[in-house]
Formats: sequence, C-alpha cells, structure tokens
Amino acid sequence: MSDSGCKFCSKPLNPRESARLISSKSQDVFIYKQGVEEASNVIFECLKSKRYSFKIWKEHELHPNDMTRETVDWIVVVDTLNFCFWTDEDVEPWTVRFEGRDYTGYWALCASINRALKEGIPFTAPSYYADVTTKELQHIFRSETPTEMPLLQERTKNLNEVGKILVKDYKNSFINFLSQCDQSAQKLLELITSTFKCFQDESKFDGRKVSFYKRAQILISDIWACFEGKSWGFFTDIPHLTMFADYKVPQSLLHLGIMKYSDKLMRKLKRGDMIPPGDRLELEIRGNSIWAVELIYQEVIKKSKTDSEFSSLLPAELNLIINSVIIDFYLWDFAKERLEGLTELPCHKTRTIFY
Repeated sequence: MSDSGCKFCSKPLNPRESARLISSKSQDVFIYKQGVEEASNVIFECLKSKRYSFKIWKEHELHPNDMTRETVDWIVVVDTLNFCFWTDEDVEPWTVRFEGRDYTGYWALCASINRALKEGIPFTAPSYYADVTTKELQHIFRSETPTEMPLLQERTKNLNEVGKILVKDYKNSFINFLSQCDQSAQKLLELITSTFKCFQDESKFDGRKVSFYKRAQILISDIWACFEGKSWGFFTDIPHLTMFADYKVPQSLLHLGIMKYSDKLMRKLKRGDMIPPGDRLELEIRGNSIWAVELIYQEVIKKSKTDSEFSSLLPAELNLIINSVIIDFYLWDFAKERLEGLTELPCHKTRTIFY
C-alpha cells in the first residue's frame, strides 16, 4: 500500500491510497477501531458460513442470471447509469413499475432496463445507446410518480460517450474491450478510467489528486460476481478493488459504530444541506468509507489465517471468498434493508454522475 507519486504528479492516487491519505487528514469524519473490530467479527462469520458471497449478486431478482455476452452488455449499461437516484424529502421518489411491482432507486434503474428489453427496445446494444436521446430516455425511465429520473441529460451524455467509443473502437461490444485487460482487475480499472471520461471519478484533496472510481470498480465487480469469478468474470487480482464510495454504505458504517461525523457535519446533513462535489466534507465521507472497509478487510484476513477452514485455502481460493467487494455488498444491502428512512442517520446529498 505504498503512497506512490508526488503532489505535483498528474496521475491521481489510486482509491486505496487516496482513502488512506484522506483518512489520515480528516477533520470531520472519523473511524473507530472498536467498531472496525466488532464489524469484522460479524462479517467474518457471514463469510465463513457462506451466508454472504459473490453469489448474492445474482440472488437479486432484477439482476440477470445468464452468463452470456448479453449479460455483460446489461451490466455496462447499468453501471454507466448507476448514480444519484435520491430526491428531496418532500418530493415523491422516481418510481418504476415492472411486472406488477414498484421499484425506486438503483432497483428502479434495473427494472427500467429490463422493461425496455421486454418491450423490444435494444437498450443494452452500444449501437443503440450511442445515439439515444434524452427524450427516448424519458420514455425508458418513465415513472409512476410526477418525479422523473434525476440527471437525465447527464445520463444521456454518459451513454452516448460509452456507446460511441464501443462502436468505433471495439466492434460494438464491451467484450472486446474486456479482452484487453489480461484477466487483471487493476488493468481493467485503468483502461476504463483512461478511456471513458464519465468514469473518471477524481478530485483534489490537500493539493493531491485523488480517485474513488466508484462506478468503474462496481462495473468490474458486477461482472466478476455475475460470472462467479469465471469466464469474462475471471480476474487474478480482484482484491485490488476497494469498496464503492457512495451514499448508502456510509450510513451502514455510521450505524455500526465504525465511522462517526463531527457535530458540524451531522447538523448539515440533518438540515438536508447540499454538499457540492469535491467539497472537503464529501471527500472525507467517501475516503473514510473506503478506508474503514479496508481496515475491516484487513481484520477479516487476519481471522482467516487462524481459522482451520480458511488457512488451508490457496490465495486464489481465498480471494473469491474474502475481499472488499463482498464486504461492500454486505454493507450496501444492510443499509437498504435496515436503514431506509432513518433521519438520525442521514445520507449526504451531492449531485454528481460518479455515484
């Protein structure tokens, strides 16, 4: 985990290095060792008992199960658009009805894509979304409430950018892009973030360029989880990925006593104040979220080395069971299932295309 580079270099620190730097200099977000230890005990037992694994991804009813090229195309569209679903408290949420059920947030995105495909719209083909219009997206993402999907113009721009590059340079398929990574998550992350501007989730903190790469990392991890670490989801270095710094996981970290906010920050969040992208408070929340999960991961790895069920596993086998990606899956599901609507644990509000 060397802190490579200098403050004058143009290349940003990677997400893990960025998180460590931000956490070491934070003024309003703090990580508690006791909370890390307690959470690592719970998460270790979940992983050991196989109650939580990468297979949880395919257990969600709106996620695809088939391990095909079409599924890769589906995941690329999802994670090109996987950001900023929240609305103000006094506004009805964007709500999508699919097969008799209503969905909000990320699940409304998945439902919309599945609904479009069922209606015969080739929404996951790069040749289609390379030229998709905001008006067409308004139809695809139509809501059961007066509230439309947030940031539709920005989503159109994202899709057009990714689609045009895939059509022009990769024969209309992300599979051809994926084939360049030599089965390395690290190399694929670098390729995604250097090729597509809409995945360049970077900022500056105390004069240093930092990165979080939430959507790029989740794109890789979704392919890995869906394909169960095989075929197009086979990566030799999946532990290179960190958690995905967003709105929901910090909520879990607060609830579990792993992180704590200053009184100043908590007052802002409870008032519903917007925090601009790149603001120090936003960077501290995201950076400490990543670093807290890294500390949990380190504790879980320590436990695995003294446990008879894990100590005999080869490193490649252990990597499929224990990594920051699966810990993120656990914490995100925990927030969605148990912490929705808790006013004492508000999510921060930042309008951005990056998460």
